Amino acid sequence: MFCQIQMFSMVENPIKEQACSQDFLATNCDVSYFRPHCGMYYYAGTNIGVTYVRWGKKTCPENSEIVYTGQAGGNYYKNKGGGSNYLCLPRDPENGKAYSYGNNVLYGAEYEIHSSTKPSGLPASLREKEVPCAVCRRRGKVSVLMIPGKKSCYKGWKSEYSGFLMSEYIGHNIKDYICMDGEAETLDNRSSNEEGALFYPVRAKCGSLRCPPYKDNTEVLCTNTLTQTEAEA
Repeated sequence: MFCQIQMFSMVENPIKEQACSQDFLATNCDVSYFRPHCGMYYYAGTNIGVTYVRWGKKTCPENSEIVYTGQAGGNYYKNKGGGSNYLCLPRDPENGKAYSYGNNVLYGAEYEIHSSTKPSGLPASLREKEVPCAVCRRRGKVSVLMIPGKKSCYKGWKSEYSGFLMSEYIGHNIKDYICMDGEAETLDNRSSNEEGALFYPVRAKCGSLRCPPYKDNTEVLCTNTLTQTEAEA
């Protein structure tokens, strides 16, 4: 457990102050903790951390907790207006009242993966199936970063999951880039093609993108990574 300590200290000796702080951490961050010989009052902020979306999966990686699971969604791929991001929609929504205003811009999302265009490692059976997602939380003093073009991590970072960079098709309305899990699964067994927001694998194109180090017409890998303080590691 990581405790964000705020302390009011009457201790002038840095070595003694450090010893008192370590003693406090050993109490599992008891907010009522007070040591008269330290002359310190402590406040523990244990409810800190980061959240991220794991696209294509219904679970979170080890050491991360599930905030909620659901279905990927977004704007219909042909719409010119509306949102430009993908959403992880909870499976237990609280629905508002029905109304007649014609602005239907929230749809489910499907994999647009075909046998000839799918990234290596993903099954063609994902084609036109709906996409699950999970919102995950990692407790502690942590930073999160999605790295495009990599499946491994830089020094000091740890991969939560790796996969393939995906977005909307180039002729459709604009969407964000996301990192689809390399072991992506389907939301359910329904096989009807209902359209909506779509996920297409991204391909690198040389020119303004320098090659090398990149390669032309290749799938783009990605990894979702975390880094944490030494106290939390």
